[in-house]
Amino acid sequence: MRLIPRTLGMQLVAVTAAAVLLSNLAVVAWFELTTEQQNEAALMDRVVDRAASSAQLLSAIPAAYRKSAAETMSAYPWDFVLRNGNARSRPMNDDERRLAAKLRSELPAALARFPVLANLRDARRQAFQFVVPVAPGTELVATFHRPASTPWQVEALAAAMVAILAASLAAAYFARRFTRPLAELASAASTLARSGNAPRLNETGPQDVREAALAFNAMTDEVRRTLESQRQLLSAVGHDLRTPITAMRISLEFVSDPELRANLQKNLAELQELTEAVLSAARGTGGEAKRAIDLSSLLESLCADMDDQGEQVHFAVDDEPAPLVCRPNEIRRAVRNLVANAVAYGGRAEVRLGREDGAYEIVVEDQGPGIPEPDQQRVFEPFVRLESSRNEDTGGSGLGLTLVKAIAEGHGGSIKLENCRERGLRARLCLPRDRVAV
Repeated sequence: MRLIPRTLGMQLVAVTAAAVLLSNLAVVAWFELTTEQQNEAALMDRVVDRAASSAQLLSAIPAAYRKSAAETMSAYPWDFVLRNGNARSRPMNDDERRLAAKLRSELPAALARFPVLANLRDARRQAFQFVVPVAPGTELVATFHRPASTPWQVEALAAAMVAILAASLAAAYFARRFTRPLAELASAASTLARSGNAPRLNETGPQDVREAALAFNAMTDEVRRTLESQRQLLSAVGHDLRTPITAMRISLEFVSDPELRANLQKNLAELQELTEAVLSAARGTGGEAKRAIDLSSLLESLCADMDDQGEQVHFAVDDEPAPLVCRPNEIRRAVRNLVANAVAYGGRAEVRLGREDGAYEIVVEDQGPGIPEPDQQRVFEPFVRLESSRNEDTGGSGLGLTLVKAIAEGHGGSIKLENCRERGLRARLCLPRDRVAV
């Protein structure tokens, strides 16, 4: 099915062109079938009339001048030859008998008493021959050669091409008018799926398209309000938790039991970490100003710091500069979350920087059990942790990957998870490349 156009606009143009071509062929075929017999009958009438009038003309000319007159009258598509004698009767088919009778009826009585013959036995009827009496003992052999006609296929093809061109241009105009809003709708839907935010669509075009754009804008507004409400809720919860946490830390100073105080401090530290994660997710991205950095140096520094802290992190050093305009603290936070997950669930993290057309790709791999494909998108949702498939002894708030996705999309990039072929999980953080001097 490679011959079928993939876009709606091209399919509309192709269908229109095919319909015009078929309709032209059908009209031409009908015209040829219905007019062929009429044209043939009209041609026979003209031929018979010319043969009869030629015989009458020659019969009125003195015998000495008849031969030269016949030669003078001969011009394509007619040949006139005089010969002595009377035509011998021979078997004729029905068409020939009808033509001979018609020819005899147009001759004067003096000539009609002699035999008249018609010969149509050419299989393609390209030549007709009549034997007509001119005088007693003299007859005219009149031969008509049918002129070659222009093949109807050429005429039909020319007409079809003109019609197809005109119809295709009109179809292309209307297809563009119909498909442009649909393309904008598809692009906006893709943006909404990636970032939860999409530009409003112009509510123009045919009624169905306008209604689709109107419904999409309403849905986008509702999604935006929902996300903003969630962000405000997270921010409010985070801020409200800080006050009791601070009060509880002060109260811990009056706990005399060292073991109890240590346990409470540990719980408060976990609660504090969760609160900060909630606030980071609520703030999202955009608070930091963008500036030019060397992405390769940032990754090397981050991996070196984590390695110094005893984490099993290896970075494939790349001496080639990787200039990027970004919010560096956010990029560092996102990569740190990915590396921390790789170490926590796989014991070791392998980090490398790839370069693609117009983008950088930060790849983080581990040797853990991986994540089932149906859950590889769900883990980016807030507070989602797949303990059934990952190490149950690890902690975490379930907001780390949510923050990574927000940071990636805030830079116009993306984050993707995939299982390695043998074992482990691979995270691909893609960031659009900016060619600037660092």
